Amino acid sequence: MDASKIYRLENEQKLFPYETFYPKIHHSVFLASGVKIIGNVEIGAESSIWYNVVIRGDVHYIKIGEMTNIQDLSMLHVTNGKYPLNIGNKVTIGHSVKLHGCTLQDLCLIGIGAIVLDGATVEENSMVAAGAVVKPNFIVPSGKLVAGVPAKVVRDLTDYEIADLESAALRYKKYSEITINSLNIKE
Repeated sequence: MDASKIYRLENEQKLFPYETFYPKIHHSVFLASGVKIIGNVEIGAESSIWYNVVIRGDVHYIKIGEMTNIQDLSMLHVTNGKYPLNIGNKVTIGHSVKLHGCTLQDLCLIGIGAIVLDGATVEENSMVAAGAVVKPNFIVPSGKLVAGVPAKVVRDLTDYEIADLESAALRYKKYSEITINSLNIKE
């Protein structure tokens, strides 16, 4: 890989102010190319934000916990003065997910293309299926899978699925380490 390309990747602007707010990103967070993080956003240790994710903490705050992964093309936003976005630890957020002014507790998984809307809560050890739409103020109970439009509880998670929630977070931690090492290859 051409060293000048690596240099450009490392110096790409990813963090932007909004009024007096500027993102607070732990030094161990992996930020892939194309990421845009705006305003009142805080991201905890060992989290990873993947290609072309937008995290817009302009009209309220966004807090993302530790070892959480936000996958490619996801969009995270808030509701003006009413609903912040709170995401816990070891959360896996699939590709092209939209989160808007909701709460995701620890160890949950949001499937590819799902939408979670204002005031909704996804409790610990639960899962939102790919393509589901979690309507405003809906609660996804702990240990359950929700699916559909609008999302409804469809079944209990298996013990294996619950255990895999933490495994998914650990896999993405490893993927970010591999990606960082790959980008630092010298010719």
